[in-house]
Amino acid sequence: MKPAIIWDEAYAEHDTGEHPEGADRVTALLEHLERTDLWDRLTVVKSPEPATEEDVLLVHTPAHLAMVKRAAQGKGTWLDPDTHVSPRSYEVALLSVGGALLATELWEDGLVPFAAIRPPGHHATPDRAMGFCLFNNIAIAAARLLQQGYERVAILDWDVHHGNGTQAAFYAEPRVLFASAHQWPHYPGSGFFTECGEGAGEGFTVNVPLPAGADDGDYQSAFDVVFDPIVRQFRPQAILVSAGEDIHRDDPLGDMRVDEAGFAQLALRCVRLAQDLCDGRLAFVLEGGYDRRATARAVEAVLRTVADETAPEAGGGTERAAAAVARAREVQSAYWDV
Repeated sequence: MKPAIIWDEAYAEHDTGEHPEGADRVTALLEHLERTDLWDRLTVVKSPEPATEEDVLLVHTPAHLAMVKRAAQGKGTWLDPDTHVSPRSYEVALLSVGGALLATELWEDGLVPFAAIRPPGHHATPDRAMGFCLFNNIAIAAARLLQQGYERVAILDWDVHHGNGTQAAFYAEPRVLFASAHQWPHYPGSGFFTECGEGAGEGFTVNVPLPAGADDGDYQSAFDVVFDPIVRQFRPQAILVSAGEDIHRDDPLGDMRVDEAGFAQLALRCVRLAQDLCDGRLAFVLEGGYDRRATARAVEAVLRTVADETAPEAGGGTERAAAAVARAREVQSAYWDV
């Protein structure tokens, strides 16, 4: 498969000051990749088109869009204790969504893109900005695929924090399978086993809340025991990944123990699902990841796996996480053959 990276210098213009989700998060990642032998194997795509307001309204309420736009005027402000907007934040947030949308367009060129975008998105609910997130990039990309005629889209989220915004956007939507493995208990407090969707969407939300200290083997088990069989039964026409690199053992905002080999193994599982189920239509979208070096190495591992379609062995596994995976499997057995 052919890996691509999407980015833009303008992402640094979303100025959060002294903040974990700082202006250098994407530039540090790109500088790292440029120094590797992988760089020449990447298709580098710069300057995506900003999303339109109509795109944003596929997921968010008009009041939410207007609030973010208004808040970014003047000197900027804090929307909550974690989430800051500066004078350029509204335009950059539209550009971030645009990077996620572009990722789904690059499939026509046979590429598997990694959208290195900011601000991140998976905490943004239809009517609320939170957790560093203004608009929900990956949810909007999925919603536009539905608008274009896709009947089944899978979103896999391995960020250390539960993707509450993405879950909220599709909680009653049977055309989108949302599956998240995340640290529990942890911010934002959602993502328990029994959160499985509602109405027509019941059974299409899959949560694997893992204890602090979960490692490479634990995440592989969550994918192999829970995610893989469910995704294969769902048979998506496209797979989007909320690739939060804050499950890395060096990340300051999480307590997980995943290393580069673990990220490679997760990416390999996504590659195999996409090859088997949806003609390789796979895209990774950056969410969290706050240690600059660790995030860069994790993204490099994902992109190398896409390029080589192989990954180094990653071991591990803990009893507490194994119990959590077993519990998730038990809950999901009401909806799927797992």
